[in-house]
Amino acid sequence: MNHAQILQLDPLIHAPIRLGILSILVAVESAPFSYLKDRLDTSDGNLSTHLTKLEQAGYVSIEKSFQGKRPLTTCFMTEMGRKAFETYLEQLERIVKTTKSGE
Repeated sequence: MNHAQILQLDPLIHAPIRLGILSILVAVESAPFSYLKDRLDTSDGNLSTHLTKLEQAGYVSIEKSFQGKRPLTTCFMTEMGRKAFETYLEQLERIVKTTKSGE
C-alpha cells in the first residue's frame, strides 16, 4: 500500500461523523438536522461542529427555517461537496485496488 495515497485522502471528509454526514446527503436531496443526529447517533453539539466545518469548506449548505413554531435546520450537499466526496471515494477505490494487486 502506498502511504502517499492514504495521505491524499481529504482529511475533512475522512473524519467518521463528517463521512457519515456526506454519505447520507449524497443519497438524498436534503436532510433535517434531527435526522442526521439520529442516524449518526451523535450529540447536537458534535453534529453542529462537524456541519460547521463542512459548511465552511463549501461541502454543505445549511438552511434555517421554522416548521410551525419550531426551528428547522436542513442540510444540503453542495456541488463542490458532491465532487469532493466522489474524489474521496475514487481515492479509496485506488487504495483498495493497489492493496489487492500487491503494488
